[in-house]
Amino acid sequence: MTNTDTALSRQVRITNELGLHARAAAKIAGLVKGANRRIWLTKNGDKVDASSILDILTLACEKDSRIIVTVEDSNDIDILTAIEQMVESGFGE
Repeated sequence: MTNTDTALSRQVRITNELGLHARAAAKIAGLVKGANRRIWLTKNGDKVDASSILDILTLACEKDSRIIVTVEDSNDIDILTAIEQMVESGFGE
C-alpha cells in the first residue's frame, strides 16, 4: 500500500478468465457509490473514474492485467480493501 498526503493506493492483478468485463466493472462501480471522495483505477498510466462502468471498460483489462486502485480519502480505505479482495477473488466468478 502506498500512502501519500491525500491518496491511498494498491496494485491488484485481474485473476478471472474473462478479465475486467461489464459485470465485474458494475460490481466495482457499485462499491464506489458509497465513497466519500473519488476513487480511481489506473492501468499503464491511463486513469479512470471507478464509479463509471464505461470508464472502467476503456482500460481493457484482460486476465493478469495489473491495475492501481486509488482512493482520495483515507476514510474510504474499506472500499479500497473491498475492491482489492473482489478483484483478487476473480469477482466471484
